[in-house]
Amino acid sequence: MCVPRRQRRARRRRPVRIPGAALVLLGTLPGLAAVVALVLYVNGAEHTVAARASRQTAPARPAATPHVATRPRIVPRSAWLDDDTRRPQPPPRYDDKVVAVFIHHTDSPNAYACAEAPRIIRDLYTGQTRNRDWDDIGYNFLVDRCGTVYEGRAGGIDRPVTGAHAQGFNHRTAGIAALGTFTAGLPVPKAMTESIAALVAWKLGLAGIDPRAKVRLISSNSLSRYPAGMAVLLPAVAGHDDAYMTRCPGVALTARLPEIRKLAARLQGRA
Repeated sequence: MCVPRRQRRARRRRPVRIPGAALVLLGTLPGLAAVVALVLYVNGAEHTVAARASRQTAPARPAATPHVATRPRIVPRSAWLDDDTRRPQPPPRYDDKVVAVFIHHTDSPNAYACAEAPRIIRDLYTGQTRNRDWDDIGYNFLVDRCGTVYEGRAGGIDRPVTGAHAQGFNHRTAGIAALGTFTAGLPVPKAMTESIAALVAWKLGLAGIDPRAKVRLISSNSLSRYPAGMAVLLPAVAGHDDAYMTRCPGVALTARLPEIRKLAARLQGRA
């Protein structure tokens, strides 16, 4: 029910009660000083009452609703990298966050048993660190044909580790490699695409990125599709060939990217 204006005004100007102790103290002061002290006391009391009323009546802010997804199970590096294979490497490098992922294929045989995945990843690591003289495996994550997700590059699963997977666009991105070759006409296992979508949903959700969106990235290397320093809009879930002159991740896996984006968005709770 609305309150009449006079009543509202009366409420705002409700007289302030002065405690007896304050009256005794005021009585000990000279006349002018007592008047000044009384005015200061009344103004202070009114401000205190107003502040309390403001705190009591301030509407509560709506709770934030970030689109986050559950982190999938990720097998640590220790499952595939042993002391005999490990090479000395510098400390990991980090970005502020991950706003996009690049999907790759490893261009390796498809007819492997899933128990062989650690050995395959170890061979990839050896090829990249010894033959190419990289400091570590380039991909942040790898996914096998059974949908098992493996930690790739060192630095922490939950952290925005700068990878070495997409020349010119390694900053603020993560590289996810599908173990196998997925050129035209080759099947892409459903378990693999579902795990990639779950990984995408979780990783991009940490930065509030919709997997179906496009994001602004800046090229750092003119050997990519774009000159160094150029800002471009790329899919938040991109194929390697979106940023570099390559056939990776293969025609068959590229055709599954819309499905991966859609599933990842749904896993984030987006409509």
